Amino acid sequence: MKEFKNVCILDHPLIRHKLAILRNKNTDTKQFRELVKEIATLMAYESFKDVPTQEIEIETPLEKTTQTIVKENSIAIVPILRAGLGMVDGILSLFPAAKVGHIGLYRNEETLEPEEYYCKLPQNIEEKVVMVVDPMLATGGSACDAISMLKKRGCKNIKLMCVIAAPEGVRKVASAHPDVTIYISTLDRCLNEHGYILPGLGDAGDRIFGTK
Repeated sequence: MKEFKNVCILDHPLIRHKLAILRNKNTDTKQFRELVKEIATLMAYESFKDVPTQEIEIETPLEKTTQTIVKENSIAIVPILRAGLGMVDGILSLFPAAKVGHIGLYRNEETLEPEEYYCKLPQNIEEKVVMVVDPMLATGGSACDAISMLKKRGCKNIKLMCVIAAPEGVRKVASAHPDVTIYISTLDRCLNEHGYILPGLGDAGDRIFGTK
């Protein structure tokens, strides 16, 4: 994805290790859910490196000093339902005060295009850094629509975090929203005729919630 400056592949040995177990068809629901959370935490560490900060004065046991903290009420996490929910706790473990919104989109199995059914966002979300999360970036339709929905509500600082992506999805989002940085842990080969990522890991929502 060198043609897009807004795509960042977070290639780290720990992430690769966890991803290998995540892909395995024999990984059970409990472990799959834990791995998604852990990978999200590792990805959040890097993808929030430019988080808004502020200086405060504190007093150590020895003297007063000025220190840097994350700016209060500066972050919102917006999972794309339902699979995106699996990544939320991983990010909250680093940013426990972050606000959480929800966007519900389902994929029309005939057109493969996303359709909206739910949207609930924190107050003043337009003032926050908004991280949209979804484990899989396949066709890119859901991510594009979710980002457009946020922009219509005034959001200007939007990021997208996905564990696995297909080239087709990355190209679609990167082209449609060049102002949005896309963070992925790995870029897979392609989509199959049903719009699933290869080699992928199957349906992330079903595997997180044990519905298949």
